[in-house]
Amino acid sequence: MAYEPKTKKNDGSIEAFLEEVQPDQKREDSKAIVAMMREITGDEGSMWGAAIVGFGRATYTYANGKVNEWFQTGFSPRKQSLTVYIMPGFDRYEELLAKLGKHKTGKSCLYINRLSDIDTDVLRELIAESAKVMAESSPE
Repeated sequence: MAYEPKTKKNDGSIEAFLEEVQPDQKREDSKAIVAMMREITGDEGSMWGAAIVGFGRATYTYANGKVNEWFQTGFSPRKQSLTVYIMPGFDRYEELLAKLGKHKTGKSCLYINRLSDIDTDVLRELIAESAKVMAESSPE
């Protein structure tokens, strides 16, 4: 049986999704991140699954050779934190992360509590660099 990813691009409304985000400050921060990603990528974005807003297009090749469509960068307002997807990971971004402010990272996830905890100019640069790397590494 072929693997099918659970999280897929869909036609859901980004604006309707954002309006449901609670509390108010997380909703406002979420809207600001989406606006930033739209500006950086030149893409309006799409819903991926029920809770991720993805921007741009990238392809990912699994070890078994299967190719899957994904986004260059994305965002999700999770219960615990605002999650920004930095798809190439963080190895090349140590200098930017040192200037970012209060955050945590996972393999490709940047976790922030609120935009007021970080330097949004550094976040913008991090997202832009990440999206550029993904665009350059994905065949069109």
